[in-house]
Amino acid sequence: MSTYPAAKVPEKLFEDPAAEQRWRARFSAPRVSLPDWARDAPQRSLYVSNVSGTWEIYAWDRERETHRQVTDRPNGTFHGTLSADGEHIWWFNDTDGDEFGSWVVQPFGSDSHEPALPGTHPGYPSGLELGAKVRGLAMSTDDGVTVWIARDGGVPEVIYQHEQDGGLSALSWDETVLVISHSEHGDSRHPALRVLRVDGSEVAEKWDGPGKGLEALDFAPVTGDQRLLVLHERRGREELLIWDVESDTETEITLDLPGEVSADWYPDGSALLIAHTHHARTTMHRYDIASGTLTDLPTPAGTVGGAAVRPDGSVEYSWSSAATPSLVRSLSAGGEDRVLLSPPGERAPGSQPVADVFVEVPYGPNDTVHALVSRPEGDGPVPTVFNLHGGPHAADEDRFSAYRAAWLDAGFAVVEINYRGSTGYGSAWRDAIEGRPGLTELEDVARVQDWAIREGLTTPELSVVAGASWGGYLTLLAMGTQPERWAGGVAGVPVADYVSAYADEMEPLRAYDRALFGGSPDDVPDTYRDCSPITYVDQVRAPILVLAGDNDPRCPIQQILNYLDRLAARDVPFEFYRYDAGHGSLVIAETLRQVSAEIAFARNVVGRP
Repeated sequence: MSTYPAAKVPEKLFEDPAAEQRWRARFSAPRVSLPDWARDAPQRSLYVSNVSGTWEIYAWDRERETHRQVTDRPNGTFHGTLSADGEHIWWFNDTDGDEFGSWVVQPFGSDSHEPALPGTHPGYPSGLELGAKVRGLAMSTDDGVTVWIARDGGVPEVIYQHEQDGGLSALSWDETVLVISHSEHGDSRHPALRVLRVDGSEVAEKWDGPGKGLEALDFAPVTGDQRLLVLHERRGREELLIWDVESDTETEITLDLPGEVSADWYPDGSALLIAHTHHARTTMHRYDIASGTLTDLPTPAGTVGGAAVRPDGSVEYSWSSAATPSLVRSLSAGGEDRVLLSPPGERAPGSQPVADVFVEVPYGPNDTVHALVSRPEGDGPVPTVFNLHGGPHAADEDRFSAYRAAWLDAGFAVVEINYRGSTGYGSAWRDAIEGRPGLTELEDVARVQDWAIREGLTTPELSVVAGASWGGYLTLLAMGTQPERWAGGVAGVPVADYVSAYADEMEPLRAYDRALFGGSPDDVPDTYRDCSPITYVDQVRAPILVLAGDNDPRCPIQQILNYLDRLAARDVPFEFYRYDAGHGSLVIAETLRQVSAEIAFARNVVGRP
């Protein structure tokens, strides 16, 4: 095994004790996710919290006002749900963060658990639907996706299986039909939908054709009502339709809103809760289906991370802004807004707001690249981290980030770029990277960096490119294809050698890559070569820090070691931080070590230790 220079992890980032305490508190202060609840027992809820120092699942009995930690595993637990009657908790049991495992079940008030559905095989979770009498489960493996149904406590039966990626999306309230997402047409980025009876017989199919995906959100929460809420992109952005699967008729919902939307049902099925995203911020609305009336719901400026409607008509939602740490709030049917769930202990310290920047570009499909910028106090060019989000099917938003705040405290400006490939800016913008991923996004990054230099914010000598996952991939690619722009790079869990990564990664990601690149490495070898960081490793000239997890199924460790071997053969300084987990860590102490290493490294490369 090769030995690489280990990343330096300082005991503290700041000499000032108050500053040191503040940045650490933003990560370690108790936080909670938006709670879910049991379909037929809404007084019982689950949420995820870091109260123990690791993100784990907690049970909340709202009637008794009791909270109980359900899971306690070394690398944390993130995926769980409740049975329809609220009597049992299902949670996903993987191995050391590798995302491969099986569902287990335990009573709501007990610590003992057992396999949830004996007769199913382990895999990567691809959907779980729990009704009163019907339970549906989907798993992905290297052989494709499998969907099982267990009825009335019986043995699970396979009702769908295919080598192409797919999953289980929703089960009707009366538990007679379900909908699966599939990519039998070969494009998992733009899936089709198929409705099946619980015995596996087909009811209906919907596909909008090449390049136009469909996403099933949920069936109407009314027994006997088989209306399915669906996201489509027929007009170049995500919009809503209601599909009556029994009659196979649909109604498109046209809203006078400039961005993209998602939605959930109100409990009686007469209205929709609309979440509208535009320019990295969220607004919420109530849409009355019969009248077509759209009513604004009062929420602060920022980002809604998730929202759902309770049986009493109140809307529970998680919210934050760049300046304000996240809160779980409840908006009553009468308009009263209050904090719903506040964990014990002090809240995380706040941070600074972000400013919008729209940089004009001479190419399509949009006229500008949207970036979010925050900067420390002081004049003149300052050290700047261009922090590139993962995904690429994601976006940076006006939401609270302890990571962004730590960089600001360390004296760095932070620039977050919603490059082509990002969501929220239309289908054409999201899909513009197809056939040329990586290189396309970096053109947008270069345009924004040019703006920052013209404005006097920074210089190439003070610019660090950073990111994790897809952002880590872009970082390594930038270090090799744009070496004159960067003083250093921080690449967390990156794709570094794309051909090797494709061979070792989880099958759902291989399917995604085939859709993104236009085929496998055997089909389009030139594209994989041109878009792989290892192709340009000999052009790297600035220092790099790489962070990687041993059990990562998305960006496997071996392809990163391939890149580091090539880097080690050259006279380029680099550091390596290797940890025993998967695609990131749910352990707060581990996160603090990694962020310490990243900021200390960046300070050093820009000459501001």
